[in-house]
Amino acid sequence: MTPQQAVLVTGATGNVGPHAVAQLLEAGVRTRALVLEGDPNTGRIPEGAEIFHGDLADPDSLDAALAGVDAVFLMWPFFTLGVDTVPAVLEKIGRHARRVVFVSSIGVHIGLEPVDNRCHAYLEEQIEKSGLEWTFLQTTGFACNVRMGWSHQIRAGGVVRSPYGAASRSPIDEADVAAVAVRALTGPGHAGRRYVVTGPQALSQAAQLQIIAEETGQGLRWEDVPHEAARGAMVDAGWPPSYADGALEYFAMLVDRPETVTGTVAEVLGRPPRTFRQWVAEHADDFR
Repeated sequence: MTPQQAVLVTGATGNVGPHAVAQLLEAGVRTRALVLEGDPNTGRIPEGAEIFHGDLADPDSLDAALAGVDAVFLMWPFFTLGVDTVPAVLEKIGRHARRVVFVSSIGVHIGLEPVDNRCHAYLEEQIEKSGLEWTFLQTTGFACNVRMGWSHQIRAGGVVRSPYGAASRSPIDEADVAAVAVRALTGPGHAGRRYVVTGPQALSQAAQLQIIAEETGQGLRWEDVPHEAARGAMVDAGWPPSYADGALEYFAMLVDRPETVTGTVAEVLGRPPRTFRQWVAEHADDFR
């Protein structure tokens, strides 16, 4: 991909988007960031990106951002948006771009997520039908999820109350997700690939908390929350019941069957993925 071509990054103010923007700019690619009007996190977008306002809920609002774009890095906000506008958004993308890289889920890879639940598997299916050149990143949980889910509990008293502390995940640094995406967006050989993107090691949730304790110098403790109580809290917090059920069923499975670990990051980037401990050391202040 030449510097005269352009990539549009959706979710540009989220967890992966700013990393993708920064890495595309470093690669000399003209980079556009799609943000909602009034987004308070616009300051997270690295300097040098072209900022366009638009909303995946309103496909017509994407025209300016897509004009002249060669590729799109797509993250879809399933919780807040649903999927009703997916066909229209993909039609808009297809008018301008030839390539799309979509951040999907490990749940599709292992067959846990059916197409009819209108989430990642559904969007993969729609992209395949669109005629676009595609790459899917079927990721495990982002390392930053612990910050969103646990940091307030840690600061409030050092006890994390959550379900399935023995469930083992292989958390992936969100910067590594972005790095794989950038390779797929800008280089050859990635079309039609379903990359299962994971961290280098499966760690129980309780073990992840212990690493946070060690890296921050705190005495922290895990306290399991029963399944039904956790489900009620998730639904009360705005999770669709089907999503809450799917997440909890998956965590229950991971107690006996640790999450997949792959060599995808090393294959694509030529280096190993960053460890969870490295991520925590870099973000230790978020837990103090």
